[in-house]
Amino acid sequence: MQFYEKRGLFKYIFIAIACLIAVVSLIVSNSLVKDLANEERKKIELWAEANKAFAESDEKNDLSLILKILSNNTTIPTILCDEHDKVINYVNIDIAGKDSLQLLRKKLHSFKNKHEAIVISEKKDQGFKQFIYYDDSYTLKRLQLYPYVQLSVLAIFVMVSFLALVSSKKAEQNKVWVGLSKETAHQLGTPISSLMAWVEYFKMKNIDSPFVSEMEKDVARLQMITDRFSKIGSVPEPIPSDLNKCMQNSLDYLEKRISRKVTLHFEPETNAQVLLSESLFSWVVENLTKNAVDAMAGQGDIYYVVTEKNSTAYLDITDTGKGIPKSKFKTVFTPGYTTKSRGWGLGLSLVKRIIESYHAGKIYVKSSEIGKGTTFRIELKKA
Repeated sequence: MQFYEKRGLFKYIFIAIACLIAVVSLIVSNSLVKDLANEERKKIELWAEANKAFAESDEKNDLSLILKILSNNTTIPTILCDEHDKVINYVNIDIAGKDSLQLLRKKLHSFKNKHEAIVISEKKDQGFKQFIYYDDSYTLKRLQLYPYVQLSVLAIFVMVSFLALVSSKKAEQNKVWVGLSKETAHQLGTPISSLMAWVEYFKMKNIDSPFVSEMEKDVARLQMITDRFSKIGSVPEPIPSDLNKCMQNSLDYLEKRISRKVTLHFEPETNAQVLLSESLFSWVVENLTKNAVDAMAGQGDIYYVVTEKNSTAYLDITDTGKGIPKSKFKTVFTPGYTTKSRGWGLGLSLVKRIIESYHAGKIYVKSSEIGKGTTFRIELKKA
């Protein structure tokens, strides 16, 4: 259990570091954007002063420096207008093949919303003013978008890498499951065959004993277990089955093999026909029941309720045990997760695999309350 808690902690640390990198990247980029925007503001103010000087100059003044300043603005879109928003001049705005008047009005409205106007001339006696409005340069706009594009590309790369890693890990786990299941079925085959031979020998000798009958039942049970392991390593073939009948058979078997202080309550509200591999599904019911018995310390009640809605049948299994913390609702299905000192942590992960991979269904913790009990829900497709 500690391993999965540490793994969850590492995941949160990784996310926190990734967020920190993103925030730092945005802060640095925005700082650069702000500095560049200030530089452009200074250039426009200088350009405005040059326009003012040009307007107030006469033929005797040397205009070479002023003209050079005016011609150097090749990147910042700028509009010069009067106090009535009549456009006097503009630079770095492409209006070729467009309605120039309509376009300039739109640009002027946009520029007004972005930056404060720069007054370049004022004649109080005539009540006349001229204003310069400007937009960010193409370079500045690209710089503003760059960190978001960079982070998006990085996020996509990380996501694709993560999905590929998860897919590879899942494929590897599947190979382990299949190999282990086939080997287990193979190893069980020989001793079970021997036990079957002994049972037949006792029958031939007319040894009529309840022990022989019980042995025959247990051998049949071992055969079923071998069949389950064999099916785990093969392609599933669920067939239309009576869910209530399958449940009743499983519970009849379990009642004789669990604590007498545990009462099983089977409460079907419908007679659902679902697609099942009965031997595998009964394994699911057994695992969930044994976990519930352990959670109740060998005494309490377990309720099995079957309902249906539209094309889905539902099986709710509720115990009166110690409950599961909400933070562990998904973790309990992880291979290796267990709260038992000698547990393997494979029961619920096997249950999840059987339901999702072999029955195309779902299983999850529907609800749980510490000290009161837990409800697992299984969703299956109706036949």
